[in-house]
Amino acid sequence: MSAPTTTGPEAGPTRSFDWLRSATPLIAGSALETAAAMHAPGYQTASPFPHAVIDDLFDDAMLDSILDAFPGPKDTFWQRYDREHEVKLALATEELMPVPIRLLLYFLNGSMFIGFLERLTGIRNIIPDPHWFGGGMHQIERHGKLSIHADFNRHDLFGFERRLNLLLYLNKDWQDEYRGHLELWDTDMRECVRKIAPLFNRMVVFSTTTNSYHGHPDELLCPRDRTRRSLALYYYTVGGPDEEKNRTHSTIFRVRPGDEKRGAWKRRIKPFMPPILVDLYNRLSD
Repeated sequence: MSAPTTTGPEAGPTRSFDWLRSATPLIAGSALETAAAMHAPGYQTASPFPHAVIDDLFDDAMLDSILDAFPGPKDTFWQRYDREHEVKLALATEELMPVPIRLLLYFLNGSMFIGFLERLTGIRNIIPDPHWFGGGMHQIERHGKLSIHADFNRHDLFGFERRLNLLLYLNKDWQDEYRGHLELWDTDMRECVRKIAPLFNRMVVFSTTTNSYHGHPDELLCPRDRTRRSLALYYYTVGGPDEEKNRTHSTIFRVRPGDEKRGAWKRRIKPFMPPILVDLYNRLSD
């Protein structure tokens, strides 16, 4: 019986899993320990809620391979959101993901990386989500956005309490004028306390609570041949802190000061406009 073969981007058929012979660890355990020790002291005291911004944790060449495998926005399998509060592309279907991206997501859900998250955040017994519910691959095109919000607080299937968000950005040479910065807002939605540029090999980890308001609410102004690309993973525990024992809620969107009037007419009329007119408006407003 002949050995099974695989087809794909490789040049010609190969024996299944032969490519694993040259695979290397995604990151050394010692590097994770160093990063956790460096960022853990400031994690809990970070404002406006516990978070850490960690640059260059992964090897650039490895992330280059992830970027090379990242599907373009015109591929048909993306889940497209075009709503008042979110205009984005998302993909969490495992079988549709390129293998290199799947392997990185597996690693970020694995034991070694979970141990790193526990040391970084002080949260014990973290549980990863094998379904990447709400997470996985994200891509934002020009004029896309994600309004300020607090995330859903329980996993639909398991009922676990959501405790952490992880965002890994894959955007080389990202310019400030493109927008797309992750904004962290205070509990009262009076002030954006921190803006974080979505730069290549930048990882953001933050605690998920009912008032950990965040998003990138300004429409992207990147060139039409650029998109804002990221991987998103969410982590859980059985039960949570007493102050977070709230009833189950979905995503809670909030309005920034001044946004009540800004673009109100566009939000009202957009649901009644055919897509071709929406695209025409976006092009004329560029």
